[in-house]
Amino acid sequence: MRPREMRELLAARGIRLTKSLGQNFLYDGNQLRRIVAAAELTKADKVLEIGPGLGPLTELLIRQAGEVLAIEMDARLVEVLKQRFNAGQGSRSADIPLREAAGEELADRDVRAPLMPALRLLHDDALDYLKRETRDWSEWKLVANLPYSVASPILVELAQAGRGPRRMVVTLQIEVARRLVAKPGSPDYGLLTLLVQLDYEPQNWFKIPASCFFPEPDVDSACVCLVRREQLLLPREQRDTFTRIVKRSFSQRRKMMFKLLKEDWPEPCLASEFERLGLSPQVRAEEVSLEQFARMAQALYQRPK
Repeated sequence: MRPREMRELLAARGIRLTKSLGQNFLYDGNQLRRIVAAAELTKADKVLEIGPGLGPLTELLIRQAGEVLAIEMDARLVEVLKQRFNAGQGSRSADIPLREAAGEELADRDVRAPLMPALRLLHDDALDYLKRETRDWSEWKLVANLPYSVASPILVELAQAGRGPRRMVVTLQIEVARRLVAKPGSPDYGLLTLLVQLDYEPQNWFKIPASCFFPEPDVDSACVCLVRREQLLLPREQRDTFTRIVKRSFSQRRKMMFKLLKEDWPEPCLASEFERLGLSPQVRAEEVSLEQFARMAQALYQRPK
């Protein structure tokens, strides 16, 4: 869909986009194809799409994947998607079955229906849905142009779920993309980096100019490909300790990590661990690697707080 088509479609339905929902739709065909290529889709794949909007990415996903679950928060756009992809007069997607359900009804009934190829459309708040519904995403791939306002919470929620997607290919604000792929010592390295990279390795990323979106956002975007680690760096029971350490360490970036952690763990215990890991007591969190944080979490897991 070109910007003119999007504008006409919205005008015909009297829809005015809501800025707070991050409704900037990627329309550039070359960029959309790059996103789908990064997902490495086959007909055996199940894809979760969050924020399909007017469906330009959805159209490519249902051609290449076996199953697509699209979650859209805006009821007006849900109606547009239903009309676009349901069997309609002259529709290029007339052979694609579309089912709609809401909330728990979908979880209980529709998601498990063995219908392929299929587009399953859900009207819901994606972040609320992920927190509310306990399910195994480990055989799914996330491919989405995420709304800027909830991109980070959604990625953290899926990464920490324990059964997250095996691949996540997401478009988001370029500043967030830099944090996801950051390395120790860089200004972008921080809490988000570690909470996601504990389970996912950044594979590649590419910039997407603002001019590729309608309406054009105020910032550039980027697509990041994250692949789930084959070997866990920490067992599940030690994840909470890791999260507490990382959150405390980055609570005040310019302060020494040792002093911050003393609020939660005994000083002699910390001194021993810092020495074992080769860390100076003056080190700041942004200089500590993911592996060092993980090893510290293993050691402090059974220590008294």
